[in-house]
Amino acid sequence: MIFAATALPLTAVVALSAAGAMSQSPTTAALEKAVAAPTRPANAVARDQYRHPVQTLSFFGVKPTDTVVEIWPGGGWYTQILAPYLHAKGTLYEVAPMPNGLNGIEKLKAAHPAVYGFIHTAAFPAEAGQAGVPDGSADVVLTFRNVHNWRMGYQQKGVDYAPQAFAQMYAMLKPGGILGVVDHRLPENADTAREQSSGYVKVSTVRKLAEDAGFQFVGASQVNANPKDDANHPKGVWTLPPTYALGDTDRAKYAAIGESDRMTLKFRKPK
Repeated sequence: MIFAATALPLTAVVALSAAGAMSQSPTTAALEKAVAAPTRPANAVARDQYRHPVQTLSFFGVKPTDTVVEIWPGGGWYTQILAPYLHAKGTLYEVAPMPNGLNGIEKLKAAHPAVYGFIHTAAFPAEAGQAGVPDGSADVVLTFRNVHNWRMGYQQKGVDYAPQAFAQMYAMLKPGGILGVVDHRLPENADTAREQSSGYVKVSTVRKLAEDAGFQFVGASQVNANPKDDANHPKGVWTLPPTYALGDTDRAKYAAIGESDRMTLKFRKPK
């Protein structure tokens, strides 16, 4: 069936124009430019379809003038976007367990000092005698796919130290500052014990950890959702790409699923 074209009322035209202007805001344009940075390798760019960096950082409200702390950056996938985005006017901390947790960031700094040389590093969780992020200094704290590691006791001899991690993130934020969390999502009706082995964690678990630390829940985005992922795989989340823990066994099946279903949650430290 073909419908005849009709003229839009002026208010609708104005609304559409405003929506278009919002989609091309200076912040969005700056994020898109950072995502297109020539220092990002091809294998990192290939994951944009699953990790949606522009939409994710926009949802968290990260501005190029912010002081941002990235928790446990690993090889620096998000660092490769945050650094060019914040380089001119912002501040970026990369934090991880010392002494080896930031080896990936040090490699980036050595390879491209003009882009990454301004990055500050610190210990997280900061133990006695270690330099952490100064309390009350950050506008935004971001942690991508790490809460499950804390729940599983990674690097802490099997001890769940997620409450300690959330307490330190709360301390480093300014009043009114934002915590952004992305992690592999375990269905709410699943056995919570699976959080200790599968790499997936429940939204309710993350919310409780954050709220127990003092955070207020702001909202959730489905930008990183993947309805093809049922979170029930032989070797947990690592069965899926990019890890493919089963090697070539059922590789096409898991490639068709893609990367994991992920929560994207935003919290605020009360003013």
